[in-house]
Amino acid sequence: MLDSDFAQLAAVLFLAVVIGAGAKFLKQPLIVSYILVGVIAGPAVLGVFESTEQIELLAKVGIAILLFLVGLKLDFHLIRSTGPVALATGVGQVIFTSVVGYFILIALGFDSIPALYIAVALTFSSTIIIVKLLSDKREIDELYGRIAVGFLIVQDILVIVAMIVIVAIGDADTTNTTSGLAVTFGGGLVMLLVVGLLSRFVLPKVLEWFARSQELTLLFGVSWAIALAAVSASLGLSMEIGAFIAGVSLASTPYRDYLGARLVSLRDVLLLFFFLELGATLTFTDASSQIVPAVILSLFVLIGNPIIVMIIMGLMGYRKKVSFKAGLAVAQISEFSLILIALGYSLNQLNEQVVGLVTLVGVITITLSTYLIIYSDWIYDRLAPALSIFERKRPTKGAADSRESKPYDAIVIGAGRFGGAIISGLVAKGASLFVVDQDPRLLSAVASGDVDTLYGDVNEPELVAGLPLHETDTVICAVPTFSTNLMLVNELRGLGFSGQICVTALDNQAAQALEEHEGVNVMRPFQVAADSIAESLPMQIRP
Repeated sequence: MLDSDFAQLAAVLFLAVVIGAGAKFLKQPLIVSYILVGVIAGPAVLGVFESTEQIELLAKVGIAILLFLVGLKLDFHLIRSTGPVALATGVGQVIFTSVVGYFILIALGFDSIPALYIAVALTFSSTIIIVKLLSDKREIDELYGRIAVGFLIVQDILVIVAMIVIVAIGDADTTNTTSGLAVTFGGGLVMLLVVGLLSRFVLPKVLEWFARSQELTLLFGVSWAIALAAVSASLGLSMEIGAFIAGVSLASTPYRDYLGARLVSLRDVLLLFFFLELGATLTFTDASSQIVPAVILSLFVLIGNPIIVMIIMGLMGYRKKVSFKAGLAVAQISEFSLILIALGYSLNQLNEQVVGLVTLVGVITITLSTYLIIYSDWIYDRLAPALSIFERKRPTKGAADSRESKPYDAIVIGAGRFGGAIISGLVAKGASLFVVDQDPRLLSAVASGDVDTLYGDVNEPELVAGLPLHETDTVICAVPTFSTNLMLVNELRGLGFSGQICVTALDNQAAQALEEHEGVNVMRPFQVAADSIAESLPMQIRP
């Protein structure tokens, strides 16, 4: 054991960097390295770390930011755009996994309460991991990618419902449970009503004023998430529920993508402390007895979850390749599974053995499913004949080139003097545009029925990745900064965008550097203006 808390923290952070580098080399998401750091640093292995009040507080902040981002990204339009398949697959997979998983756990000798907790935990898959993997493969905008993200959002909603139910019935030893539940639900409804009214009439105006300073906008987002988490906890609900509601309340504002992009890194760092705290509770006593249940449950998640998705999507008429690749998105449990189990542990309904078992299943399924998704095309080519049983004789949906229509004629980045003129000219021609800028006043000036707007800084890679690139064939950047244009070109090509890219350059050197990229058109406003002025000047050139 190290002498001070600060020395412990330094050692653990160094360990996190080392294990994180190993995970990166093995093409694993960081969440796997976080889990391993928590286990290795805790009493189960090295014992160099003990949970303290400070670490517990950072862990709670990390979970609050995570739930805030989930609520912030709650895109009901995406669920609608993927049709009934997102709802049917999301709910169907959760019901199948929880019911079958429960009976498997009962057969393995677990009591009913732990079996129910574990079965429910096995149903949830990681939106964070799947979105990252699909983005890296440049398939987030493919049909199966949109369907997968759609039913993962449904799962995120259901895990919040599960947390509400657990917290509501968790304190079964109170002498007046009925009145306690009434107060909890009553307080929760009042909070929802107040937050709903604020979201409708107050928050958009407050954020529009705050948005003049990016730092102040970010600070407001964090404070809003923590404040509602604290209010929710004081009402007897879990803080996770309040943080989720805080995110949902801002999800309809034009600033959600900016907040999401800026808070991702903070979430990733703070989540480490949750897994450190989780690892500090694990002892893996009698670990050999957990290996067999962990392997059985892991195989159930890795095989059973994709099968039920393929069955549902096959019955709905989707082709086997689409349903197979979408099914792989549920072949792991998520960070929410561990949060759910940690919640049950905090309510004294679960013991350390259950927490350790689910953690082990998480490591196994996340690790293996990552490779399944990375090499999904190679695997599909070898399993395709056998997968025909999951496809109708005449499938009606999911052709390889199936894409939605392009609702935007162009995405325009920058609504200043030059960008504003471009927007006005295109709108006058009847174009439908998606405009991005970090000045809310400029966005208000160009917003119309034909122009959707988004507040954000295009220098944030996360924001670029979140643009509706699959809904347009043209991206125009009217920002004159060379570094911004170069970064944008690289990000768009890295995301697999194959449409037309128009960027801005103010001098010959910048224009030549940008023109070296294939398929990039360079706009030179000073040169165009100079040529136009020279052409229109009422003067005669002497022979």
